[in-house]
Amino acid sequence: MDPPDDADHGDCGERAGSRPGAHPPRVLAARDPGAIRAAVGALRAGGIVAVPTETVYGIACLLHPAAIERLLDAKRRPPSKGITLLVDNVDQAASVGELSPAARRLAARHWPGPLTMVVPVRPGVTLPKVLTGDSGAIGCRVPDHPTPRALARALGPLPLTSANLSGGTDTRDAAEAIRQLGPWLDLVLDDGPTPGGVPSTVVRFRALGGPPELLRAGALPFRVILADAG
Repeated sequence: MDPPDDADHGDCGERAGSRPGAHPPRVLAARDPGAIRAAVGALRAGGIVAVPTETVYGIACLLHPAAIERLLDAKRRPPSKGITLLVDNVDQAASVGELSPAARRLAARHWPGPLTMVVPVRPGVTLPKVLTGDSGAIGCRVPDHPTPRALARALGPLPLTSANLSGGTDTRDAAEAIRQLGPWLDLVLDDGPTPGGVPSTVVRFRALGGPPELLRAGALPFRVILADAG
Protein backbone atom coordinates (compact mmCIF):
# COMPACT_ATOMS: atom_id res chain seq x y z
CA MET A 1 0.00 0.00 0.00
CA ASP A 2 1.03 3.62 -0.42
CA PRO A 3 1.62 5.92 2.58
CA PRO A 4 -1.58 7.29 4.13
CA ASP A 5 -2.93 10.28 2.24
CA ASP A 6 -4.34 12.80 4.71
CA ALA A 7 -5.28 15.31 2.03
CA ASP A 8 -5.49 15.79 -1.73
CA HIS A 9 -1.94 16.30 -3.01
CA GLY A 10 -2.91 18.06 -6.21
CA ASP A 11 -0.84 17.95 -9.41
CA CYS A 12 2.47 18.55 -7.67
CA GLY A 13 5.55 19.37 -9.67
CA GLU A 14 3.94 19.67 -13.09
CA ARG A 15 3.23 23.38 -12.58
CA ALA A 16 6.33 24.28 -10.57
CA GLY A 17 8.98 22.62 -12.76
CA SER A 18 12.52 21.78 -11.71
CA ARG A 19 13.95 25.27 -12.07
CA PRO A 20 14.24 28.37 -9.90
CA GLY A 21 11.54 31.00 -9.97
CA ALA A 22 11.86 34.46 -11.48
CA HIS A 23 10.75 36.39 -8.39
CA PRO A 24 11.72 36.53 -4.72
CA PRO A 25 9.75 34.16 -2.51
CA ARG A 26 6.70 35.28 -0.60
CA VAL A 27 7.45 35.68 3.11
CA LEU A 28 4.83 35.24 5.83
CA ALA A 29 5.15 35.26 9.59
CA ALA A 30 4.94 31.62 10.67
CA ARG A 31 2.32 32.50 13.30
CA ASP A 32 0.16 34.46 10.83
CA PRO A 33 -3.39 33.00 10.82
CA GLY A 34 -3.16 32.34 7.08
CA ALA A 35 0.40 30.98 7.01
CA ILE A 36 -0.41 27.28 7.18
CA ARG A 37 -3.16 27.58 4.56
CA ALA A 38 -0.78 29.43 2.23
CA ALA A 39 1.96 26.84 2.79
CA VAL A 40 -0.41 23.94 2.12
CA GLY A 41 -1.42 25.61 -1.15
CA ALA A 42 2.20 26.15 -2.19
CA LEU A 43 3.12 22.55 -1.39
CA ARG A 44 0.12 21.14 -3.24
CA ALA A 45 1.22 23.13 -6.29
CA GLY A 46 4.61 21.40 -6.20
CA GLY A 47 6.44 24.28 -4.54
CA ILE A 48 9.17 24.43 -1.92
CA VAL A 49 8.40 26.00 1.44
CA ALA A 50 11.00 27.10 3.99
CA VAL A 51 9.93 26.39 7.56
CA PRO A 52 11.37 27.03 11.02
CA THR A 53 12.18 24.22 13.43
CA GLU A 54 13.67 24.22 16.93
CA THR A 55 17.14 23.63 15.47
CA VAL A 56 17.65 25.16 12.01
CA TYR A 57 15.39 26.23 9.13
CA GLY A 58 14.31 23.49 6.75
CA ILE A 59 12.69 23.21 3.34
CA ALA A 60 9.76 20.94 2.64
CA CYS A 61 7.96 19.69 -0.43
CA LEU A 62 5.18 17.27 -1.29
CA LEU A 63 5.78 13.51 -1.15
CA HIS A 64 5.92 13.24 -4.93
CA PRO A 65 8.93 12.42 -7.18
CA ALA A 66 8.77 15.64 -9.21
CA ALA A 67 8.59 17.82 -6.11
CA ILE A 68 11.45 15.91 -4.47
CA GLU A 69 13.56 16.30 -7.62
CA ARG A 70 13.03 20.05 -7.43
CA LEU A 71 14.04 20.04 -3.75
CA LEU A 72 17.29 18.26 -4.61
CA ASP A 73 17.97 20.64 -7.49
CA ALA A 74 17.47 23.59 -5.15
CA LYS A 75 20.08 22.27 -2.73
CA ARG A 76 22.42 20.97 -5.47
CA ARG A 77 22.36 17.74 -3.53
CA PRO A 78 22.99 14.26 -4.97
CA PRO A 79 20.01 11.92 -4.61
CA SER A 80 22.16 9.20 -3.05
CA LYS A 81 22.05 10.91 0.36
CA GLY A 82 18.33 10.31 0.94
CA ILE A 83 15.85 12.70 2.55
CA THR A 84 14.09 12.65 5.90
CA LEU A 85 10.32 12.71 6.25
CA LEU A 86 8.70 15.35 8.42
CA VAL A 87 5.92 13.72 10.46
CA ASP A 88 3.44 15.10 12.96
CA ASN A 89 3.66 12.32 15.55
CA VAL A 90 4.76 8.77 16.23
CA ASP A 91 1.64 7.29 14.63
CA GLN A 92 2.42 9.06 11.36
CA ALA A 93 6.00 7.78 11.55
CA ALA A 94 4.70 4.24 12.11
CA SER A 95 2.54 4.56 8.99
CA VAL A 96 5.68 4.62 6.82
CA GLY A 97 8.37 2.95 8.95
CA GLU A 98 8.76 0.02 11.33
CA LEU A 99 9.39 1.32 14.84
CA SER A 100 11.05 -1.15 17.18
CA PRO A 101 10.34 -1.05 20.92
CA ALA A 102 13.61 0.86 21.39
CA ALA A 103 12.61 3.38 18.70
CA ARG A 104 9.24 3.85 20.35
CA ARG A 105 10.93 4.47 23.70
CA LEU A 106 13.06 7.16 22.10
CA ALA A 107 10.01 8.68 20.43
CA ALA A 108 8.19 8.80 23.76
CA ARG A 109 11.12 10.61 25.38
CA HIS A 110 12.41 12.85 22.58
CA TRP A 111 9.61 13.54 20.09
CA PRO A 112 8.83 16.29 19.45
CA GLY A 113 12.51 17.17 19.53
CA PRO A 114 15.87 17.21 17.73
CA LEU A 115 16.03 13.50 16.92
CA THR A 116 15.82 11.90 13.48
CA MET A 117 15.36 8.13 13.44
CA VAL A 118 16.15 6.10 10.33
CA VAL A 119 14.05 2.93 10.42
CA PRO A 120 13.11 0.13 7.99
CA VAL A 121 10.32 1.05 5.60
CA ARG A 122 7.06 -0.56 6.67
CA PRO A 123 6.23 -3.65 4.57
CA GLY A 124 3.75 -2.81 1.82
CA VAL A 125 4.58 0.91 1.84
CA THR A 126 5.93 2.35 -1.40
CA LEU A 127 8.10 5.47 -1.14
CA PRO A 128 9.97 7.31 -3.91
CA LYS A 129 13.38 5.68 -4.22
CA VAL A 130 15.11 9.04 -3.88
CA LEU A 131 13.99 9.07 -0.24
CA THR A 132 15.43 5.67 0.63
CA GLY A 133 18.02 4.84 -2.03
CA ASP A 134 18.87 1.15 -1.85
CA SER A 135 18.75 1.09 1.95
CA GLY A 136 15.12 0.14 2.41
CA ALA A 137 15.06 2.63 5.30
CA ILE A 138 13.48 6.02 5.88
CA GLY A 139 14.34 8.85 8.26
CA CYS A 140 11.53 10.34 10.37
CA ARG A 141 11.59 13.60 12.31
CA VAL A 142 9.02 15.26 14.59
CA PRO A 143 10.28 18.83 15.15
CA ASP A 144 9.54 20.65 18.38
CA HIS A 145 7.87 23.49 16.48
CA PRO A 146 4.17 23.81 15.65
CA THR A 147 4.59 25.11 12.08
CA PRO A 148 6.18 22.10 10.35
CA ARG A 149 4.05 19.66 12.33
CA ALA A 150 0.89 21.49 11.22
CA LEU A 151 1.93 20.97 7.59
CA ALA A 152 2.48 17.24 8.14
CA ARG A 153 -0.87 17.06 9.94
CA ALA A 154 -2.57 18.62 6.92
CA LEU A 155 -0.75 16.79 4.13
CA GLY A 156 0.78 13.66 5.62
CA PRO A 157 4.52 12.92 5.77
CA LEU A 158 6.59 15.50 3.87
CA PRO A 159 10.18 15.37 2.64
CA LEU A 160 12.21 17.78 4.78
CA THR A 161 15.84 18.82 4.58
CA SER A 162 17.94 21.72 5.83
CA ALA A 163 17.40 25.08 4.12
CA ASN A 164 20.90 25.47 2.72
CA LEU A 165 22.95 24.57 -0.31
CA SER A 166 24.54 21.15 -0.03
CA GLY A 167 27.71 21.60 2.03
CA GLY A 168 26.72 25.15 3.01
CA THR A 169 26.21 26.59 6.47
CA ASP A 170 23.01 25.76 8.34
CA THR A 171 20.42 28.52 8.31
CA ARG A 172 19.17 29.91 11.62
CA ASP A 173 16.88 32.58 10.20
CA ALA A 174 14.66 33.20 7.20
CA ALA A 175 17.00 35.78 5.66
CA GLU A 176 19.84 33.26 5.43
CA ALA A 177 17.53 30.66 3.89
CA ILE A 178 16.51 33.19 1.25
CA ARG A 179 20.14 34.16 0.63
CA GLN A 180 21.12 30.58 -0.10
CA LEU A 181 17.99 29.25 -1.82
CA GLY A 182 15.81 32.27 -2.62
CA PRO A 183 15.03 31.68 -6.32
CA TRP A 184 13.88 28.14 -5.59
CA LEU A 185 11.61 29.00 -2.67
CA ASP A 186 7.91 29.59 -3.25
CA LEU A 187 7.11 30.58 0.32
CA VAL A 188 9.09 31.30 3.48
CA LEU A 189 7.46 30.99 6.90
CA ASP A 190 9.47 33.31 9.12
CA ASP A 191 9.53 32.76 12.89
CA GLY A 192 12.70 34.71 13.62
CA PRO A 193 16.02 33.13 14.59
CA THR A 194 15.85 29.50 15.64
CA PRO A 195 16.63 28.83 19.31
CA GLY A 196 18.93 25.91 18.55
CA GLY A 197 21.33 26.21 15.64
CA VAL A 198 22.64 22.64 15.83
CA PRO A 199 20.87 20.12 13.54
CA SER A 200 19.03 17.10 14.89
CA THR A 201 20.92 13.98 15.89
CA VAL A 202 20.42 11.17 13.37
CA VAL A 203 20.38 7.53 14.45
CA ARG A 204 19.60 4.36 12.54
CA PHE A 205 17.87 1.15 13.55
CA ARG A 206 18.98 -1.59 11.15
CA ALA A 207 16.64 -4.23 12.57
CA LEU A 208 13.63 -4.30 14.85
CA GLY A 209 15.70 -5.74 17.69
CA GLY A 210 18.97 -3.89 17.18
CA PRO A 211 20.42 -0.90 19.05
CA PRO A 212 20.57 2.60 17.53
CA GLU A 213 23.64 3.54 15.50
CA LEU A 214 24.86 7.13 15.29
CA LEU A 215 24.78 8.54 11.75
CA ARG A 216 25.19 12.22 12.61
CA ALA A 217 25.96 13.89 15.92
CA GLY A 218 23.62 16.76 16.72
CA ALA A 219 21.62 18.58 19.34
CA LEU A 220 20.70 15.46 21.33
CA PRO A 221 23.75 13.68 22.83
CA PHE A 222 24.17 10.09 21.63
CA ARG A 223 24.89 8.89 25.17
CA VAL A 224 21.41 10.07 26.17
CA ILE A 225 19.92 8.25 23.19
CA LEU A 226 21.67 5.00 24.09
CA ALA A 227 20.51 5.25 27.70
CA ASP A 228 16.90 6.02 26.79
CA ALA A 229 16.70 3.35 24.06
CA GLY A 230 17.11 0.71 26.78
